[in-house]
Amino acid sequence: MKKILLIISAIIITQISFAQQESAFGDGEWFQFKMSYSGFLKAGNATLYVNETKLNNKDVYHVIGKGWTSGMIKWFFKVKDRYESYFDKYTLLPYKFIRNIDEGGHTKDIEVDFDQKNNKAYVNDKKHKTQAVFDTKPNIQDMVSTYYYLRNKININTLKIGDEIRTDMFFDDENYGFKLQYLGTEVIETDFGMIETLKFRPYVMAGRVFKEEESLSLWVSKDKNKIPLRIKADLRVGSLRADLEAFKGLKHPFKIVVEN
Repeated sequence: MKKILLIISAIIITQISFAQQESAFGDGEWFQFKMSYSGFLKAGNATLYVNETKLNNKDVYHVIGKGWTSGMIKWFFKVKDRYESYFDKYTLLPYKFIRNIDEGGHTKDIEVDFDQKNNKAYVNDKKHKTQAVFDTKPNIQDMVSTYYYLRNKININTLKIGDEIRTDMFFDDENYGFKLQYLGTEVIETDFGMIETLKFRPYVMAGRVFKEEESLSLWVSKDKNKIPLRIKADLRVGSLRADLEAFKGLKHPFKIVVEN
């Protein structure tokens, strides 16, 4: 349960092509996800919200992601996470990333300022009162902005089953490479009806949280919105599933094959 929002953030890796096209999202978009543990136990919720604003006189999107435990789980392991990203409205490259988490008493309070021109990340660890500078890859993304950046570039028509895509992001104090495999299309049952989706397998680091590298599967709507609908993760102990349960502010029509 310590990785609720990190698992949600795996959605960002499902966006994989760089063909310019109409924007997939806009100001006011909001998602809410419900979590279940081992298929039956309510585990928590997570939200993602997009807001247009300014940062240092630049037009930016400000995205806030929140995750928290609920139900019986919170009595055993309480999670309250908040992630924020400020990224350029036009290039979609991040300028600032904030991670403020409390996961069963394990806390972090980190702010990262990106210098995209000089490929630097300035990390302010507010909990430990330390500051450091790290080299980054060109056009680096943070774990939140990557979803919106690549989501806006995806070209469904170019995808082929078995395609593998790699991308880079900066997280806490290191550059992080991520690989994703496209598995094809699938119609799934959701709270909104039967939805045609794109299915992906992100490769994760096996060990303390995930059972193996292929432990994660996710489904994204096959429409202009390209929204996350479901994530399944096999953990070292049990499994975690996240389903979209509410949304608002979509920029494009949401395609439903059969309504509930």
